[in-house]
Amino acid sequence: MNTHIQPRSGFSYFFYGLQIALTPGIRRFVLMPLLANILLVGGALFYLFSHMDQWIQQLLGQIPDFLSWLSYVLWPLIAITILATFSYFFSTLANFIAAPFNGLLAEKVEMHLTGKKINDDGLLDIVKDVPRILGREWRKIRYVLPKAIGLFLLLLIPGLGQTLGPVLWFIFTAWMLAIQYCDYPFDNHKISFQDMRHNLKQKQTTAYGFGALVAVFTTIPILNLVVMPIAVCGATALWVAEFKHKHTS
Repeated sequence: MNTHIQPRSGFSYFFYGLQIALTPGIRRFVLMPLLANILLVGGALFYLFSHMDQWIQQLLGQIPDFLSWLSYVLWPLIAITILATFSYFFSTLANFIAAPFNGLLAEKVEMHLTGKKINDDGLLDIVKDVPRILGREWRKIRYVLPKAIGLFLLLLIPGLGQTLGPVLWFIFTAWMLAIQYCDYPFDNHKISFQDMRHNLKQKQTTAYGFGALVAVFTTIPILNLVVMPIAVCGATALWVAEFKHKHTS
């Protein structure tokens, strides 16, 4: 492990990712993930803000009359939940499309942090590896989808869904985003998806902290357009500091 990359809190890895993303030599590898995120998430948010009030009113309409006083408390919770859901869904889609570029960014960040190359693959090798990379993204989606559907159904339960649902959704999103972004440096070393999840479970506080801050920034308009490459950089720093020494000599 590089002694200059010291373990830190999950929150700190995110902000360290911002610092890395602005580093000369890394900035050019940030452009493609950034463009994919701006186009997809930006378009999704435009649609969201055009319809969000209508959706919130429909959900509040399911609350029993004797709990109608809760509407003032639940409105912001439901708004945040809808915003987080949309942001997470379209961020996942953007990550799927930008996966080869995110993997390349993670590789360059690791080389920047450690001074060592991961591999000597040329452009043709990277192109040939795209189907495997997209397959890995699909593996992540299969892991997430059943849990996301279950939580979505919970949100539809009157009273319970509108109170407990937003809290569980945020915790779920934090974990999923930690998996999403930490998987890029793990995958660069051909570490299986199952082993990657096992590693993150051993550092749950750090993983949840990192994922929670990514989740918060994905719900903030404008800032959520630039969160993808920052999260990739931060997750790669997390890999180098916390896990790399366990998997490489």
